[in-house]
Amino acid sequence: MKATIDKDANILIAGARGLVGAGILRKLKREGFSRILAPTHAELDYLNQSVVHEYFSKNRINLVFFAAAKVGGILANNKFQADFLYENLMMATNTIHAAANYGVDKFLFLGSSCIYPKLAPQPIREDSLLTSSLEPTNEGYAIAKIAGLKLCEMYQRQYGKNFISAMPTNLYGPGDNFHPEHSHVIPGMMRRFHEAKLNGLKEVVVWGTGKPMREFLHVDDLADALLMVLEKYEGAETINVGSGVDCTIRELAEMMKSVTGFTGKLVFDASKPDGTPRKILEISKLKALGEFSPRPLAQGLAETYRWALENKVFDSAR
Repeated sequence: MKATIDKDANILIAGARGLVGAGILRKLKREGFSRILAPTHAELDYLNQSVVHEYFSKNRINLVFFAAAKVGGILANNKFQADFLYENLMMATNTIHAAANYGVDKFLFLGSSCIYPKLAPQPIREDSLLTSSLEPTNEGYAIAKIAGLKLCEMYQRQYGKNFISAMPTNLYGPGDNFHPEHSHVIPGMMRRFHEAKLNGLKEVVVWGTGKPMREFLHVDDLADALLMVLEKYEGAETINVGSGVDCTIRELAEMMKSVTGFTGKLVFDASKPDGTPRKILEISKLKALGEFSPRPLAQGLAETYRWALENKVFDSAR
C-alpha cells in the first residue's frame, strides 16, 4: 500500500508519543514523508486553546492525525470519569476548531470502539453509534470521543471541511503500556506470563471463563490502514478499523503462554466477571477502500514480546 499524498505536505501527529501516534510516525517515516510535526506536550499543550491556535497559525499544517488522548485501563476510566471527559473533550475541540480556522486540508480524528453502545449487535456497524446506552465504566471517555467525531462530522456538513473520523478496535504493539495495574488486556497479560516464567510459577490465573471473544489489531497495521483512510475516505460518518478476526480470551492466553515461554498451567477463575460475550467491529467500509491484510495475532504478539524484552519494559513499567 503506497500513499499518493504529497510527500512534502506538512503533517501534524497529535499525540505522537502515544501508542497510536508513534505507530503513525513510524509509518510516515517509512513512506518517505519529510515534513512531520510531532510536538511534545511541552511544545504543544492541546488543553490550552490559545496555545493550540497559535501553533496552527505559525505552522501551515496540511494534514492532521489526531491521536492525542488521556487513556487508561478500566479502573482508571471508571475512577476518573470527569478527568477523562474534560481533558479528551478539550483536546479534541481545541484542535478541530483550530484546524478549521487555519485551513487544514484534511483532518483524521481517532476514537475508540468503546464509543459504541454496550449491547450493540455484533459485529458492530458504524451506524450503531448512539442507538443505546454506553458501557458505564468508561462513559466519560466515550462521550468525549463521540463529541470529537460529531464535531468533525458537523464541520464537514456545515462548512464542507474534509474532516473525518476512524474508530480502531483493541490495539497492541510497540509502545504499549505494560504497567501491572493500568494496562489493557494484551500488555497486562503479557507481563503476567513473563513474570510467572521468571519466577518459576506453576500456574497463571486468568479472570473469567475464557469464553468471551475479542478483536485485536497491531498498531503498525492500524497505521497502514489510517494512511489509506486519510488518502481515500471522505465520508461524514465514522469508519471502523479492525482486523476482522476475533479470538476467545482462552485462545489469547494460550498464544501468550507460547509466546512468552511459560510452561505452567492455565487456570480460569470463573468466579470473576467475563464482561461482554463478544466485541468485534464490522469493517466492510474499510475493505472497500483497498487491500488491508493485518498480521496474524500470534505473529504480532511474538513481535511485541521481542520488542518488550529488547526495550526492558517489564523492568521500567512498575
